[in-house]
Amino acid sequence: MGAADVVPGVSGGTVALVLGIYERLVETIHLAATAAGSALRGDFVAARGRLGAIRWGFIVPLLVGIATAILTLAHAIEVLLEEHPVEVGAVFFGLVAASAWVAVGYVRAPTPRLIPVVVPAAVATFVLLGFRSGDVSDPSLAVVFGSGALAVCAMILPGISGSFVLLMIGMYEYMLGALTDRELAVAGVFVLGGAIGLALFSSLLDWMLHRFHDVVLAALIGVMIGSLRVLWPWPAGTENTALGLPSAGEWVMPLLLALVAGVVVVGVGLIGRRAAP
Repeated sequence: MGAADVVPGVSGGTVALVLGIYERLVETIHLAATAAGSALRGDFVAARGRLGAIRWGFIVPLLVGIATAILTLAHAIEVLLEEHPVEVGAVFFGLVAASAWVAVGYVRAPTPRLIPVVVPAAVATFVLLGFRSGDVSDPSLAVVFGSGALAVCAMILPGISGSFVLLMIGMYEYMLGALTDRELAVAGVFVLGGAIGLALFSSLLDWMLHRFHDVVLAALIGVMIGSLRVLWPWPAGTENTALGLPSAGEWVMPLLLALVAGVVVVGVGLIGRRAAP
């Protein structure tokens, strides 16, 4: 999940879905959010109860793994994105495409009635990811707050990365500069927006997964399919939403890499389904 989050256009939620841990992840975030809410209201008994319900043996190793991957792989992936953008785009295209296929296996009752959910979700995601706002130079703190909420919500959705959402709304460069210059007020508002957005969205997502499991999963599959627009290798770069075609002979290696990535994901998905409770 950490390695996926480093790449613009790829979400760690995609990896969680393939491994069969997505619903546990959403439930854990929801429990942590409600525990924090109870503590803020002064109801420490309820907060303790919700914290006790969290499967720490699941979430702690997961967070350590994400942090380790970000710290150890971020630079390597950055270099690969600069030097081999087409190949990297192809690998992650194959990864996400195969992930959408694997996710179908988690639908409890796959029927044609879910197609009207998958198709609009895919089309809407494809169209929305084609929009790009100009860079925002001096946003208000309210805009920073909203950007944090949107970016973090995107991070737990399969197929969409928080960094790409910031690129879409023109806040990526501004937030990167604010973090580099250690503008603590801006960073604090952004984190606060992310925390509140994550708490509200995880609660909604957890509720929907429990009541409309297959419909939600169908929508997430559509989102993953639509997000392939960002990972299309041509023109080069995972931050470019323009769609082009490869020149003669340029498609062979990317196609092979995409196929290999897809096969690996399907294999990992089979292992994840057997290991998942």
